[in-house]
This record gives sequence, structure tokens and C-alpha cells, in this order.
Amino acid sequence: MYNVKSKKAEEFINHEEILATLKYADEHKNDSALIDEILKKAELKKGLDHREASVLLACEDKEVTDRLYKLASEIKEEIYGNRIVMFAPLYLSNYCVNGCVYCPYHQGNKCIARRKLTQAEIEKEVIALQDMGHKRLALEAGEDPVNNPIEYILESIDTIYKIKHKNGAIRRVNVNIAATTVENYKKLKDAGIGTYILFQETYHKESYERLHPTGPKHNYAYHTEAMDRAMEGGIDDVGLGVLFGLELYRYELAGLLMHAEHLEATFGVGPHTISVPRIKKAAGVDTTQFDNGIDDETFAKICALIRVCVPYTGMIISTRESKEVREKVLKLGVSQISGASKTSVGGYADENVHEEEDSSQFDISDNRTLDEVVNWLIKSGYIPSFCTACYREGRTGDRFMSLAKTGQIQNCCHPNALMTLKEYLCDYASSDTIKVGNEMILRELEKIPNEKARKIAKENVEKIAMGERDFRF
Repeated sequence: MYNVKSKKAEEFINHEEILATLKYADEHKNDSALIDEILKKAELKKGLDHREASVLLACEDKEVTDRLYKLASEIKEEIYGNRIVMFAPLYLSNYCVNGCVYCPYHQGNKCIARRKLTQAEIEKEVIALQDMGHKRLALEAGEDPVNNPIEYILESIDTIYKIKHKNGAIRRVNVNIAATTVENYKKLKDAGIGTYILFQETYHKESYERLHPTGPKHNYAYHTEAMDRAMEGGIDDVGLGVLFGLELYRYELAGLLMHAEHLEATFGVGPHTISVPRIKKAAGVDTTQFDNGIDDETFAKICALIRVCVPYTGMIISTRESKEVREKVLKLGVSQISGASKTSVGGYADENVHEEEDSSQFDISDNRTLDEVVNWLIKSGYIPSFCTACYREGRTGDRFMSLAKTGQIQNCCHPNALMTLKEYLCDYASSDTIKVGNEMILRELEKIPNEKARKIAKENVEKIAMGERDFRF
């Protein structure tokens, strides 16, 4: 039976409920009165449930889609403004004991070089990332209790936080590692991580077990219930995501939203972030066997629906996607993007990795430098933000959500974004990016509504120009 508050995976992500939802959506996709009612509810900016979202997804009326896109853009602007948070992934190790058929890290793949970074190599990677201007990382590692035990992850986090190079520092580390125990989540929390991220890959249990034939990840329930254990371990910022292309997208969106609803109902805190990766070409993986891929327009609609249904969540899109796709979905609710990413182990410090030594997890579609991405964002009207203040000021979990749901988060995030952008311009930017960035900062400072906050932000921007660093509201 479907039970949003159950602690059992097959009850809060209930197969029969999803099938009933998709049937309901098919039966009502042309019901203009119902659709109008759903969109009017969405205009309240309090979200929609998985069944309402499924009706909108099934509806093929262009006018409805246009209304959806307009609303998604308005919600993004009201809650997150024109800020886009920047981050980069850091791959620690691609050793893995799982047999995931879509991932090149699977244990049986002989087409990729296996590599695990030493702490000295991690330092080189982090310095390379700091020299670009990054302040926020997402740690990635395969599941291997021998090569990648929790102790290795914790030591790596400690190493990263200790590295100070010129004006560079990684101020927050998010972690994307395999499902683990409450005890280990407590250790990650104590290590000072930001968000714990874990992609479900697919919410369809039968497909999940087929796609994960061997290894600990084969256990659907253990994997799906990981966020509950993370919450119990004290990590109140968690990130969801599915890998679109493995299963039918309508099923996946319903499951993803049900998971968000479960966290909200059970813990009072929904997902801090939702990621929307699509399956991409990778060494040793035959992507032609996955025939559930979605086109760019369907992808955009899914992004807009997530923004409308879960207004408060941070939406993430990586360099898996092209500049053109990223440009489209930035307007529909995406609030975080990666820049200048490397998906290989050691890819930042060693750019001369030979093809036969490739350790990449997937192919990158957006290969621009971080400065090129920052420049593009500014010229597109977005503020590239390197801010990590909420984590460091304890604005996580329900404290963050209360600010996000009311839109009050802008009172601190807007000036924080401008101050971190000024740091980037002073330390790392090209001459053109400096020019357009400083022009943006002058314009955006005047938009800070609170007079006292505006005055402090202006003073701090001037201090940054004089060499001081790390101011935050």
C-alpha cells in the first residue's frame, strides 16, 4: 500500500500508485478544467504533488506548456533570483564492486584505467580547482569497501578543507557516495559536509534490480531508503536525482516527486537539491541498449515541472548537457551548474591523461573553461555565485527551507553572491569578465532592498577590491 510516511521503500515509492497515477494522467491530459485548476494551484508557489505533475507532463497542449514555462521562470526568480551557484565535481576513485550496466565504473569493465587519488594527489587537484576560482566541490567515488572505505572519504574531506592556496579555499564539500549506514552518515556530518547527494538511477524496482545485477547496490530498498538514514544521521540537506534514459521518464518523474514528498512528510525537510542527469556515452558501456532517452524539449518540460512542483529545491544541471540545453533550462528553474568539470580521476591537475588511460565516468558536452561559463552567465543576466554561506552559518535543513519557501533567502543570498563574484573577478577572471562582472555588481548592489544590507555589501565589495576576503551575511 502507498504510504508517504512509511520508512519502507516500496511503500513510499509505490509501484501501484505510480501506475495508477500514469493512468489518471492519461485519462485527464485533455481535461482543460482540471489542468487550469492545477496551474492555478501552482501559481500559489506552494508546489504540486506527483499526480498533478503527471497530468501536466502528459498534456501536449502548447498553451499549457507555455503557461508552465512562464510559471517555472517566475518561481525561480521569486525564490532564487537571478543567481546561479557554481560547483565542480572531484572524482577521488573509480574502483567499484558494483555491476551497474550503464556505468563504466562497473567491476567487470576492462576498458577504463582504475585509479585512486592519494592525499598528495588530492591536494594537487584541489589547488588546480582553486586556481580556476572554485569554492564548492562535489566529491565522487565508486563503491569499494577496500579501496574507498569511509575512512578514506573522511580523510579526503579533511585534506580538502585544509588546503589554502593564494586566495583559494574550498569552503564547502558536498558528497556523492554510495548508500551507507546511519553511523557513517553521522561521520560525514561531523566532517562538515554540505549536501549528501545520491542518485536513485531509476525508481522502477524491477528495472533497478536488472540494471544493478551484482554488488551491494543491487539492494533496491537499502539504496532507496538511504536518505532516511542520512536524515537520521544528522544530515539535513540531501540531494535526489534520477538518471533519465534508463526507464520511462513519466514513471521516473512520478517516483522522484514521491520521494520528495516522502522526505517532506516524514522529516519536514524536502530535498535540498534535485539533479536531472541524462545517460551519456562512456567507455565500455553500450548506450544503445537504453532506449528510454528523452529529447531536449521533454527534458526542458521535466525541469520546469520539478521547479513548479518543488519550488524550494535547488536544481542542478551538469556539464553532461550542452551549452544550448543548459541555456534553455536556466530559464526554467535550474539554480546550480557545474563549470569546467572533469569526470576522470586526476583530471584537473593532469590534463595530459592519455586516451588509453581514460578514467572518465561519462563524456562531457560543455567543455568551456570556468571563466567562459562565468562570462556567459553574466552576459545572459545571471549572477555566478560562489557562495557557501548558508552551510557555514547553519542555514541548513528546516532553517534553509523556511527561508526558501518564503523567498526570504534572497536577503542574504543576493549580497553574498555579489561578494563572492567580486572575489572571483579580483583573483581569477579574464579582462572581459572583469569588465562585465564589475558592471553587473554595480547594478545588482542597488537592487538589494534592505538599506543596511546594501550599505554593508557595498563596503565589503570595496574591501574585497583592496585584498580582504570571505565576507558573508
